[in-house]
Amino acid sequence: MKKIKAIIERANDGNYSVYMDADDVSYLVTGTGATAEEAVKCFEDGYSDMKAFYTKKGMKFEELEFVYEYDMASFLSYYSKNFSLAGLSRLTGINQGQLSHYLTGRRKPSRVTVLKMQNSIHRFANELGRVNFV
Repeated sequence: MKKIKAIIERANDGNYSVYMDADDVSYLVTGTGATAEEAVKCFEDGYSDMKAFYTKKGMKFEELEFVYEYDMASFLSYYSKNFSLAGLSRLTGINQGQLSHYLTGRRKPSRVTVLKMQNSIHRFANELGRVNFV
């Protein structure tokens, strides 16, 4: 199954969108919503609808696996129910006020800050992956 990037971004109007980053697929799926979570759901529903359409028409449907990539505002919006900004600040070393600016879209992080955040989140996820309970 082909892996395709699905980009999640916060628009200037405060809504979120998800779109496929693929030029070599015969169809296109997008999704929008007031939250990143709504946009992802809309995107996934659109993929299911596209598959049903192709099946109904007897057309070959190329199954895809999506790898989601977030801009900072979308990531913070999507995971804000799992992570507090204070917790993310402790985890990443990025000031809580800065994280708040990224969440609201008031500011955009530099590439260095994006990589710092990404590496911190990956380290934390790997650490959690090693947790076992008795």
